[in-house]
Amino acid sequence: MRRNFAALGLITLLGVATAVAADAPQFKLRGDRFKPLTWDEMTPAQRSMTENVLAGKRGSMNGPYNVLLRSPEMGDLAQKFGAFMRYDSSIPHKLNELAILITGRFWSSQYEWSAHHKYGLAAGLSPALIDAVAAGKRPADMQPDEAAVYDFCHELLYTRAVSDAAFAAAKDKFGERGIVDLIGVMGYYHIVSMALNTDRYPLPDGAKPELQAVKE
Repeated sequence: MRRNFAALGLITLLGVATAVAADAPQFKLRGDRFKPLTWDEMTPAQRSMTENVLAGKRGSMNGPYNVLLRSPEMGDLAQKFGAFMRYDSSIPHKLNELAILITGRFWSSQYEWSAHHKYGLAAGLSPALIDAVAAGKRPADMQPDEAAVYDFCHELLYTRAVSDAAFAAAKDKFGERGIVDLIGVMGYYHIVSMALNTDRYPLPDGAKPELQAVKE
C-alpha cells in the first residue's frame, strides 16, 4: 500500500511539473555580461514582466529585456513606456523609426541599429537616408517632415539644446505633443542602447556590426 501511495505521489509530482513546463511561455533570452535567464530561474516579478512583454505588440524577448529583468519592476515600467512610444506615438511610424535610428547611432548601439535598420526600411525610410545617418552625415534630399525630425533629434543629442529654427520646424509639423513624443522615444531608446551596450549584447547569429566610428 505504501508503495502505491509513493508511486501515486511521484506520478502527481511529475504531472504538476509537466503542466508547469507546458504553461511556461516560449522564448529564448540572449546576453553576454548578463547571463540569459530561463523561466525556471525567474522570480515572480521577472515572470510577470516577461509575460507582459510577450503579450504586447513586440511578442519577443529579444533586445534589452534580459538586462531589464534584473530590476523587473523598473523593467516592466520601461518596456510599457517603450511600447507606447514605439507603437502609439503621435509621430508617424516612419519618422519615429528615424528618431530611433538617430538615437541608436548616437550610442553606436550595434544591436539596436541592426534591428531598426530593417524596421526603418520596412516603414518607408530610404536606404540612402539610413546610410547617411549611419555615416554620421546629414542626409540629402530629405522630405520636410524627415528634415524636421532629423534636425530636432540631432541637435538635442549632439548639442544638448534645440535651436529656435529646429523647434519651430518640429512644432509646425507635429505640434507640441509631437515634440514631447520625439523626446519620449529618444529617451526610451537611450535606456535600450545603454542596456545593450553595457551588456555587450550579441548580434543575431551570422550578423556583422554595421556601424563604424564617426567623428561628430
